[in-house]
Amino acid sequence: MFDTFAEWDIPVSDSVTLHGRSGGEGPPVVLLHGHPRTHTTWYRVAPALARAGFAVVCPDLRGYGRSAKPDPDEEHEVYCDRAMAADTVALMRGLGHRRFAVVGHDRGSYVAYRTALDHPDSVSRLGVLDSVPIIEALERADAKFAAAWWHWFFLGASPHAERVITADPLAWYHPDEHAMGYENCRDMTRAVTNPATVRAMLEDYRAGLTVDRAHDEADRAARRVITCPTLVAWSVRDDMEDFYGDPVAVWRSWVSGELSSGRIESGHHMAEENPDQLAETLVRFLR
Repeated sequence: MFDTFAEWDIPVSDSVTLHGRSGGEGPPVVLLHGHPRTHTTWYRVAPALARAGFAVVCPDLRGYGRSAKPDPDEEHEVYCDRAMAADTVALMRGLGHRRFAVVGHDRGSYVAYRTALDHPDSVSRLGVLDSVPIIEALERADAKFAAAWWHWFFLGASPHAERVITADPLAWYHPDEHAMGYENCRDMTRAVTNPATVRAMLEDYRAGLTVDRAHDEADRAARRVITCPTLVAWSVRDDMEDFYGDPVAVWRSWVSGELSSGRIESGHHMAEENPDQLAETLVRFLR
């Protein structure tokens, strides 16, 4: 897994060190995983991008995988997307990349677009996979959404979530070695069986319902938009089209730069289920 990639632990602030891998040469791109995955979810996509001529960086987000898990705060700012975006910029600068493309899936996509909004001089291109902006999702959250995405509200609002999940994390997350690949599955299993990781992932969801939404509201009120070329791609066997119709239409008011789209023939975990099509889509966009 990740042949020729270097594995590292890099400090990005006084309290946070990120774990991950990087490899390849060329224009830099950072890949940000979703919940409850780790950076190893990209184990087939990242090498393909490296072979295509990119310098590829795959970190565990703060709180996830083997990255630092700082103590949370009452306002949930420690695990908000703005904090993770700052981590991303600091990591890339630590690796010698002042300007880079950022691609995120699921929860990682929120960090990706926050990076583009907060650090426009650092982000050359943005890819968001299986997502719309948090505020757009929450404003459309009707009974149908709540029934299908109940975990958002359980993870982000229930006082019982941590106790329930840590009582049997493998039953909750059910890692599937056959679907994920042995080493990728092992990495995620090690992460989710650590109670500190579970607490951090819950804080990510708590931030999503509170401070991340507030940051989106402030950006929309100030008419701040993403100025770089942006790719919106989604899994056709997930439920993005059921809830949002054309996801690109939802993103259109958030992006002033070139906006393109991609439909990936997979379920939600596209990097594991259809890495070849995802890599091809990303290469076309990033070049």
